[in-house]
Amino acid sequence: MAASPSTARAINDRLALRLLQQEGPLTAGQLKQLTGLSRPTVADLVERLTAAGLIAVAGEAGEQRRGPNAKLYGIVADRAHLAALDVRTEGVTVVVSDLVGDVLAEAALPITGDAGTGPAVEQAVALVERTVKEAGADRPHTVGIGAPGLIDPASGELRDSTGLPEWHRRLVAALQERFPQARVSVENETNLAALAEQRDGAAHDRDTFVLLWLGHGTGAAVILDGVLRRGASGGTGEIGFLPVPGTSGLPSATDCAGGFHSLVGATAIARLAEEYGVAAEPGTEPPAAGAVRTAVTTAGPASPEARFLDDLADRIAVGVASVVALLDPGHVVLGGEIGQAGGEALAARVRDRLAAMSPLPADVRPSALGGGAVLRGALLTARDQAQDELFGVPGHAARAGADGRPLHPRPRPADPLRGGPHRAADA
Repeated sequence: MAASPSTARAINDRLALRLLQQEGPLTAGQLKQLTGLSRPTVADLVERLTAAGLIAVAGEAGEQRRGPNAKLYGIVADRAHLAALDVRTEGVTVVVSDLVGDVLAEAALPITGDAGTGPAVEQAVALVERTVKEAGADRPHTVGIGAPGLIDPASGELRDSTGLPEWHRRLVAALQERFPQARVSVENETNLAALAEQRDGAAHDRDTFVLLWLGHGTGAAVILDGVLRRGASGGTGEIGFLPVPGTSGLPSATDCAGGFHSLVGATAIARLAEEYGVAAEPGTEPPAAGAVRTAVTTAGPASPEARFLDDLADRIAVGVASVVALLDPGHVVLGGEIGQAGGEALAARVRDRLAAMSPLPADVRPSALGGGAVLRGALLTARDQAQDELFGVPGHAARAGADGRPLHPRPRPADPLRGGPHRAADA
């Protein structure tokens, strides 16, 4: 069914803006070619987007033809500034970017467990303020936060979780209070890592896959048919609680000790490395990831380093086989700092063990983004939310709450404007 003229204009404007986001500055002729729109329609949308302050002349194309060179149009990058946070139990990292995602400033701050909830929140908020100012902005338009723990699927808020600092939950509200005009949202860190790996990393060619996060904590993110799955309570992927053989007991409702986390969490991996006499280069990275990287670099046939990697792969394969048996994703990414440190050497070992354990085929790949995937995912999410608002997505207002603030992002069908065929709307 044909769209109304106003809806068609909104769709075409957004299509043009997405193309400028993906391709960089384009001429009107290039926009016509890529969108399939008529020359008058492209001229109208260029005029409309320029008047709205969303695009501007960014130069001239050096085309070999008679007459003046064609103008290149690009997104006005400083129309909005975005902040992304990676919140960990031991600190917070912040990046601030422009509307097209170019990072302008970044900073990190350790926050110790004895800091206290109030001071910890204030330190984190002050860090965001300083980083925003360093980027040359007065305030962020959108703030995306990645944090450990469960996200309530109804409210979009972090749920109270045993073992996680209280300042994590308080931080979201504090940032909204400090930046009342900003759009602040929070997402589970492993989910954001998976979105980043899908957009820019090891799963860029996959619509269905599972990311197994191997870092300080253990988790998984599930993307099926291009949609992030959160589950009825937001707990999809809490694989650290998975009961597995090889541990001293069973996990409880409040503690994953005895679950899969006890096999592949950073503490367990560091302890395993010590048993084999494998140590990280001092001060280079977290001990577990450093030990894995050392083993990959120095392992020889039947060496202690090789046996350490074999033992670690045995442990990881137990969890991967469980995921494959339940979901049949066809593809598993070993994410986090440890997945990246292990690289193809660790992924190949897990892949071989999985092939012997499961009748279902599944490729196993190492992360391309490692620990930085959470921050990258938070920034991509913030950029998408800001562009959805500024680029005038039809129906966006319907996804906002009664107070005008956005609700927690819901799973939605794959968007053809995010990597699929470019299609314009017919009025």
